Amino acid sequence: MKIKQFKDDPLAHYSYALVSNGEMALVDPSRNPMQYYKYAEENNAKLVAVFETHPHADFVSGHLQIQQETGSTIYISKKVGVEYTHTPFDEGDEVKIGNASIKAIHTPGHSPDSLTFIAEENGETIMFSGDTLFIGDVGRPDLREKAGNMKAKRVELAKQMYKTMQTKFNDLPDDTIIYPAHGAGSLCGKNMSDASSSTLGNERQGNWAFKDQTEEEFVKEILKDQPFIPSYFGFSVELNRKGAINVQKAKYEVPVKLYVDSVKKEGITVVDTRDGDAYKKGHLPNSINIMARSESDKFETWLGAIIEPEEEFYLVAEGVDQIDELLERTAKIGYEKQMKGVVTLSEKVSKSSDEFNLEDFKANKDKYTIVDIRNESEIAEGKIFDDAKAIPLNELRNRADELPDDKPFMVHCAGGYRSAAGSSILENKFKNTKVYDLSEAIKEFS
Repeated sequence: MKIKQFKDDPLAHYSYALVSNGEMALVDPSRNPMQYYKYAEENNAKLVAVFETHPHADFVSGHLQIQQETGSTIYISKKVGVEYTHTPFDEGDEVKIGNASIKAIHTPGHSPDSLTFIAEENGETIMFSGDTLFIGDVGRPDLREKAGNMKAKRVELAKQMYKTMQTKFNDLPDDTIIYPAHGAGSLCGKNMSDASSSTLGNERQGNWAFKDQTEEEFVKEILKDQPFIPSYFGFSVELNRKGAINVQKAKYEVPVKLYVDSVKKEGITVVDTRDGDAYKKGHLPNSINIMARSESDKFETWLGAIIEPEEEFYLVAEGVDQIDELLERTAKIGYEKQMKGVVTLSEKVSKSSDEFNLEDFKANKDKYTIVDIRNESEIAEGKIFDDAKAIPLNELRNRADELPDDKPFMVHCAGGYRSAAGSSILENKFKNTKVYDLSEAIKEFS
């Protein structure tokens, strides 16, 4: 039994290939299947199965495309309520992949339909824990109150997670290797480790969720300080439940237009992915600067947090070399259908952002309305500027009316990435008030 872990860095998502005796199975695959097909070829293995732990909220799975292109069987819980061709796979069920045995355990808590898969071959035990058990943490229980075939309140799911942790893994040996669906940086949990795998023995010793505690204590801890929920999460749950269309076809149906100084449909939001300095020198009206300079930029997360599901938008690329990657990253969260086009800009684009004087701000902070767009958990740890108005970035478009417009705005986050988006949102809202982005200069104050 050979296991390959694939990582999608921007979403901190792990997917897996299991190869045994010429057959290969995938667990929680990303939307674009090409990396898995290549791995199957490299190992002279036939891709025969896709196992889905649950309908994911933070990314779109390629399971349906993989089934259509390879003839693989999709194994997923009947509780998910899917309509596409699949084999229901629930606790007590077992299937062979080569010489490896794959069993399902029903492990509700993150979602009511969550499964954990146990793979065994020649005395080795592997756990694919999905969003149930992470390294150092467990999955958050507050994502299925409004989405999915099975809905459940957060307290109800928190109690189910407690029971899962108390009862579901007791018969597994300490040397069971744990492979989760996410690592540090994912919004599917709050205190995940940087480690990409662990053993059940290590987690029994170090993971807070395995500690001896009452249900009430567990529920209080798991519900405390969970990160925000991006707008797209419920949308992705439903899209995964229905099955996404072929990603290559979807990407290349998006129109491309080069050297533009305007867009065809005025008033539609423009998502400008360029570096903040380039954006400030010149951009289209109604633009939001969600930077996608590298994989370290959380473009997917913030696109899905700021732009609503089914909201139309244009996408601005720095150049043609970036177009394919941007389409790929947008398709990860299923937003490619909303795109009216991807464009590069003409040198004639003249709308620019206000340039600020850092020394003046340092000396005269009271002359500015300072807007803190960090997340609630960050703000709870303390403000950087005492008089700042705090509105998290994911809420800023809907709550900008709460801000006074009698002074120039100075927008800041924790490191400079998010403030580019936040300041551009306020530029669109307040046409007659200057808006400044403190950007990376925030590091001089924090």
